[in-house]
Amino acid sequence: MLKFLHNIQWNRVLYLSLFFLGVIAVVIVMSLVNRKDDQQVCREINIFIEGKEAFIDQGDISALINKNYGNITGKPLVDIPLHKIEQMLKKLPYVSEATVHLDMTGILAINIAQREVVMRVINKNGREYYIDLNGLKVPTTLKYVPHVMIATGNIDEGYKNPLDSVSSTLVKDLFRVTQFIERDELWSNQVVQVFVNQDKDIELVPRVGNQQLIIGTADSLAQKFSLLQTFYKEIIPKVGVDAYNKVNVKYAGQIICEKRGAWTFDDLYNPEKKVKNNTL
Repeated sequence: MLKFLHNIQWNRVLYLSLFFLGVIAVVIVMSLVNRKDDQQVCREINIFIEGKEAFIDQGDISALINKNYGNITGKPLVDIPLHKIEQMLKKLPYVSEATVHLDMTGILAINIAQREVVMRVINKNGREYYIDLNGLKVPTTLKYVPHVMIATGNIDEGYKNPLDSVSSTLVKDLFRVTQFIERDELWSNQVVQVFVNQDKDIELVPRVGNQQLIIGTADSLAQKFSLLQTFYKEIIPKVGVDAYNKVNVKYAGQIICEKRGAWTFDDLYNPEKKVKNNTL
């Protein structure tokens, strides 16, 4: 008997005993925690809204949750439909992302990222909508008017449902033009609006001067804006800011200017020639 006891690996027995005791302790603790969670109620709701826009605020989110799920504060945590609340918030047209989670202390945390809009479209029938960074349509609201580029004029495409994608080539071109302007400090300061004329050409409305700056489509934007920069730097100093009514750069490599009050066109610039006096 003593020999048998002597042959037992007591260190191993001790380790195994401690291991099983640890497992039992964890099970007991988890059982107590789960029982506590079942009884825990929501003590507080914290709403965090990110983004430079102000389409929605904490009050809007709280009101929406109360309308659909009642007063969350004071409810048992197990009765709060986190996933449904999160999916509801993600469907809001002004929200790009939403997360909802509870912590161990009973605090419900809601994180909202707002959509960033880059253009406001007013079509030929007066229908208005925004376009966000992803090219999706966002409804306008009287609550908040963001400072973005406005596109007006002979625009057919309207608005049906929130977050519809832009469908027409024209509005896609307007979006590309707006993005190009916003990325350039010079043009973002000089261009205050984009306009579509009766010929479906895109025009720029300048902050300084009252010329019609016609760029046509969104093709070759870098070249077209380079030509417009040449007009401002080389031509206006020679002829004055009010000499021309229209400045057209929609044709490759040319600046075509229409004199104010006349129908005479002067091709003032092309890449192979240099401006001399006021005309070529």
